[in-house]
Amino acid sequence: MQVRQEIFDTYWRFAAMRQEVFFNKINNLPPPWTSDPIINTYKFCNAYRASDRVSQYLIKNVIYEENRSKNQEEVILRILLFKIFNKIETWEYLENKIGDYITLSNFDSNVYSDILQEAMNLGYVIYTSAYMSCASKEFGYDKKHQNHLALIDKMVVQDRVDNRIVKAKKFEDVFQIIQEYPLLGKFMAYQLATDINYSEIINFDENSFTIAGPGAERGINKCFVNTDGKTYTDLIHWMTENQEREFQRLGLNFQSLWGRALQAIDCQNLFCETDKYCRAAFPDLKSNRKKIKSKFTSTPQTIDYFYPPKWRINDQVKESLANRLPPLEIFDFQQLDNHCQQLSLKLDSLVKNTPEISDNLSKQLKKHEQKTQSKKSKSLQNEDTEKPQQLCLF
Repeated sequence: MQVRQEIFDTYWRFAAMRQEVFFNKINNLPPPWTSDPIINTYKFCNAYRASDRVSQYLIKNVIYEENRSKNQEEVILRILLFKIFNKIETWEYLENKIGDYITLSNFDSNVYSDILQEAMNLGYVIYTSAYMSCASKEFGYDKKHQNHLALIDKMVVQDRVDNRIVKAKKFEDVFQIIQEYPLLGKFMAYQLATDINYSEIINFDENSFTIAGPGAERGINKCFVNTDGKTYTDLIHWMTENQEREFQRLGLNFQSLWGRALQAIDCQNLFCETDKYCRAAFPDLKSNRKKIKSKFTSTPQTIDYFYPPKWRINDQVKESLANRLPPLEIFDFQQLDNHCQQLSLKLDSLVKNTPEISDNLSKQLKKHEQKTQSKKSKSLQNEDTEKPQQLCLF
């Protein structure tokens, strides 16, 4: 194999920097969380797929939420329904409209279709922008979401695909079962197999099977000049197996996921993120995509990280979360203004009703207002000179 050394090394450096951002953010350290201007500006996925916001919601709220059924058919339904749209807001909109948890007993593709159509009529986007999903009229409907709901109905209700999945002997078998269905290409089938493997109904080694998605293929082509006949899958496995040696070679202090090394799915994703990163870092490098689509947009909600219990890292995660610094608080000047106005109104009323102390109170009030305005002015000046950098979302 012949690597394009600068890009190949960037793959490992990006992984280390992105994971550094993850832990700096988790520990509530003040920004910037890295000195790298590209990671500070654009939106990148985490080094570990399971740490991304949507994956965390899937694991915590869709798969393992304690009040949800652990029945294998119910678990498969929830995973497929959530991941086909891959959008938290769509899932929550459905459950809010249903007025209950999503279950087999209330799953009706026609009813769910009407709810989602209502959402679209109101201007909501019901699909993720992270990747494109197939949009043919495979089941005879005009709308994409109707065909996808019909697909889920066929897989879960009609075919009882869960029975085949739990009997699978290998991780690749799960992928093959899912790929048999229409509207699900190789990439989507691999993603769904990985998501199902987060649950308790199957338990395969994530490194036992992988394939490269379109973004990963672009990243691999940038990292390697000559692969000596090795396939994309071979190269992902090579990266997975040699990660420790490569981090040591470059002198990088890679912070693993509480002792869990990068898995094949993570190394596959990192090729995709490296492809994106190179568009800004190496703009002259030949590529059919020139720009990074998404810039950082702040998400105020903190994430209390939780991973599949079978990974045996959640106790360490809890300890880290318990020891993190308290979150930074931004002073709310608007709230200060409101309090001052209320105070002024109360004092004015008191002054009017108590003439004998009006002069003294008026003087005190003016002093208070002058001090407040002076402090506010200085703080706003500091705010203008210290603009926050845009930081990557995770």
